Amino acid sequence: MDRELRLGILRAARISAAAVFALPLTGCRSHDFPQYPPNYREYAYVTNGGSDTVTVLDVVDVRVDRELAVGHDPVAVAASPTRNEIYVVNSGAEGGAGSISVIDAEHNRVVAVIPAHRQPLSIDLDADGKRAYVANSGSNSVSVIDLAARREIAQIGAGEDPVAARLAPDGKTLVVANLRGNQVTLIDPASGRVRAEFAGCPGAAAPEILPDSSKTFVPCSAGHQVMVIALARTDGHGAQPDRLEALLDVGRAPVDLALKPDGGEIFVANSLSDSVSEIYNGTDEVGDTYMIGADPVCGLVSRDNSLLYVANERSQEVTIYSIDDGQRAGSVHVGDGPAAMAFSATGYLLFVADSGSGDVAVVRTGTQSQFAFTLLPAGRDPNAIVDKAFKVQ
Repeated sequence: MDRELRLGILRAARISAAAVFALPLTGCRSHDFPQYPPNYREYAYVTNGGSDTVTVLDVVDVRVDRELAVGHDPVAVAASPTRNEIYVVNSGAEGGAGSISVIDAEHNRVVAVIPAHRQPLSIDLDADGKRAYVANSGSNSVSVIDLAARREIAQIGAGEDPVAARLAPDGKTLVVANLRGNQVTLIDPASGRVRAEFAGCPGAAAPEILPDSSKTFVPCSAGHQVMVIALARTDGHGAQPDRLEALLDVGRAPVDLALKPDGGEIFVANSLSDSVSEIYNGTDEVGDTYMIGADPVCGLVSRDNSLLYVANERSQEVTIYSIDDGQRAGSVHVGDGPAAMAFSATGYLLFVADSGSGDVAVVRTGTQSQFAFTLLPAGRDPNAIVDKAFKVQ
């Protein structure tokens, strides 16, 4: 599988201020934006795979703050839930070892580099921000990182070519998608042991897990299905082992899953079908499939569960779909090749990383007419983005 397709799957997982090119701020008066206390800080961090950098955007003032040099080919990024730190996955040179760059968000500088194994491609953190789980595609393993000590404390064997590792909200299951192995591995984080393996998912890609940790959904990107696995649990009705619950037919090359915050539905971005399929999580049924745009690779659902935003990489558009009305609600013109998205902390802004034009479109949400009111420059091939908000003492 070539690098472009691999990164397309993972995105679905993903300068100086004087150089900013701003579109007219039509209808954007200062009182339209949230008012923040003096000690409030918020930044968006954009990984630029072709520049070996991270672009830092100041969300409060909507401008480029700075660009930081990191390791070779950064492909994923995560924000600590408890510390003012950002973790950047650098996949490294082809066949070589990668690394994790640690960014101090208060001062926006790289403060540590943690060695990784061959071709790390994804990162997920536990709820208290103490441990990170990194999928090492080239080493067929998952690294467990002690973030405070800045070192690996365990390496767990997974299937062939693990491209994503996702921790369940209850912390009891680590779901690993093995792209070339065409399988899903379930790991018990407490013991570090493989608990179950499920074959039959061609091109297994980034999983989603329900808020109650009862199920995981894994897109089979080299086919046309989503694998549904009921996760092991022990409750008042006895113990239930991990089990394959369903293989759901969707469109061709499903590469990304967008979960509603209420956990009721998942929307599947079918890259080669130019469509989105809707899955009802309670019944494992596929509802309608909607034509959405050219090469949908990433989706996000608004905090109020009403709107689905879809980045269409072979275009300059983000499509907006009204979930309640069951129809398209319009589209937003952005840069070339939108590939990754993130909301601001309030959900008032949507940041869209445009892989082709090397910029980030800033979209106003929550208004009847949603539009990109500015483009901020990034590096080459921006491929992942995360938002971090905090207050300084």
